[in-house]
Amino acid sequence: MTNLIGEFECRIDAKGRFMLPAGLKKQLPPEIQDRFVINRGFEKCLVLYPQNVWRTISDEINQLNLYSKKNRDFVRYFYRGATEMILDSASRLLLPKQLMEYAGIEKEIVLFAFSNRIEIWAKEAYETLLTDEPEDFSTLAEEVMVKNKNNSDSRNDLP
Repeated sequence: MTNLIGEFECRIDAKGRFMLPAGLKKQLPPEIQDRFVINRGFEKCLVLYPQNVWRTISDEINQLNLYSKKNRDFVRYFYRGATEMILDSASRLLLPKQLMEYAGIEKEIVLFAFSNRIEIWAKEAYETLLTDEPEDFSTLAEEVMVKNKNNSDSRNDLP
C-alpha cells in the first residue's frame, strides 16, 4: 500500500512538463515509480495516481450499474481527461494542455501528496485553499473523525 505525504512546489516548463521531486519519487515503490494516470480532481485540481492505484479505482468504478443514469454520468465525468503518463529520462511528466486549462495551471504548481495520490494545484489556487481554512477546524475534525471512528468500530464487530 502506497502512503504518500508532503507538499512540493514545482515549475512548469514551456512544454508543460514538471520534474517529479526526488523526495516524492522515493516514497513510491521502485516498480511503480515511473507509470501514472492523471485525471481531473473533484475540485479545480488534477490528481496523479500511481498506475497500480488507478487500476484499483478503475476496478471499483467499473462495478457500477451502468443502467443508472447517475452512474453513467459519474463514470463519464470521472474518466474525462484521464491520461496515462510515463516519467521521461529526466524524471519529468508532461501535463496535458486540456487538464492544465481545467486546473488553471500556468507556471507554478504545488504537488500535495496524501494517501495513495498526488493532487496537482495551480500554486495560487492552493494558497487560496489554505487561507480559506474552516473557522473551527477542531469541530470539523470531530465531525469527520468521530463519524469515521464509529463506522469502523461497527465494522469491527461483524463476524
